[in-house]
Amino acid sequence: MENKQAFHCWEAFCDGASRGNPGPAAYGVLICDSAGQIVKEVNAFLGLNTNQVAEYEALIRALSELINCGAQEARVLTDSEFVTKQFSGEYKVRDERMKILLGRVRELQKKFHFLEVIHIRRSSHPNNVLADQLANKALDERKMTEI
Repeated sequence: MENKQAFHCWEAFCDGASRGNPGPAAYGVLICDSAGQIVKEVNAFLGLNTNQVAEYEALIRALSELINCGAQEARVLTDSEFVTKQFSGEYKVRDERMKILLGRVRELQKKFHFLEVIHIRRSSHPNNVLADQLANKALDERKMTEI
């Protein structure tokens, strides 16, 4: 795919988190328009789940939000090497639950003219840090309601 497309792309930063594996899980998603402006921040608690499920749910929410914003070209940046390598086909998907989640991603992918899912190192971008904070905020808020 041509690099020039990336300059017109919307971007999403997403992060899944679990405290324990499995444990209480959540995700955070940050959506930026093609000018790089943050247009949406979302997070959600997922109940007891694995980190891999939380990472996939974060990607699915990011794609859904991008579609809702009208994005047709997008890059999603995540610190989940597991998800990016399954998305690219570098890792085989053996687990049935991961197959279902990747299937949901593939269905959403069809709605884009251009979609790239990129692995970035944790804390390598301020928006990735914010996505992580959003995921942890959902976990913390859930914990507060249980007290």
